[in-house]
Amino acid sequence: MKEKFITAGILTLSLFSFGGGGEIPSTIKVSSNAFDNGEFIPEIYTCDGKDISPDLKWSNFPSETKSFVIIMDDPDAPVGTFTHWVVYDIPESITSFPENFPKVPEVDGIKQGITDFRRIGYGGPCPPPGKPHRYFIKVFALDIPSLNLPAGASRHQVESKMSGHILSKGHLMGLYGR
Repeated sequence: MKEKFITAGILTLSLFSFGGGGEIPSTIKVSSNAFDNGEFIPEIYTCDGKDISPDLKWSNFPSETKSFVIIMDDPDAPVGTFTHWVVYDIPESITSFPENFPKVPEVDGIKQGITDFRRIGYGGPCPPPGKPHRYFIKVFALDIPSLNLPAGASRHQVESKMSGHILSKGHLMGLYGR
């Protein structure tokens, strides 16, 4: 009897977590021709190189997806998580970005936000000397077509508007050190 109660409790918790906005399934596959997950990011994509964004592709997202958000960050930064890129209102029909995505507020309705570099667009890895840092390029599938934010929004504003609308997520992690 005790085992049945524990099993039922775990099942209830699992359903509550998924349905109540807790755990978001990580099903989106994010990739780049520039580097594989867990590998070093080539210098061209960093502040030591041309500081351009790598190409990106994403797939395996829910069919109900209406838009995507991309957030790139460095959780190993000395000041805490450092935001390198914020892109939102990406239509569901767009499933890749070319290398060197323009550093402008808006491209064909796709908006970019302010990074912790205090500018719009991609800001590549630029860690202090020492142990390599991890850089996560996260892709979120949303059930709404727009966050209804102007270009230049902060990461906090974007995450606030995404809350309750994330269907799935995925990431590509690269390393860079100096």
